[in-house]
Amino acid sequence: MKLLMLMGAVLGFGVGFGFSLVQESSWPSVVWRACAAAYAAGLLLRWWGRRWEENLRVALIEKHEAVLRAESAAAASATTTPTPSIPTKR
Repeated sequence: MKLLMLMGAVLGFGVGFGFSLVQESSWPSVVWRACAAAYAAGLLLRWWGRRWEENLRVALIEKHEAVLRAESAAAASATTTPTPSIPTKR
């Protein structure tokens, strides 16, 4: 999670820095905007990372439950004995 937040901050700083330079802002304004963009991007990527991790956990649990259901269904069908069919004459 910390890595995602750090990546977001670095990306946000770079974007804020670049956009401020394109607008030909003064250096204090460039640094201020880059820091604000880094903060916002870091928070945004932290939030997204938490949602992503939560959904990956849910998917893993659902996959595990599906495997358990399939195994129990296979075991239930293996324990029941099929009824013998009576051959008919034609």
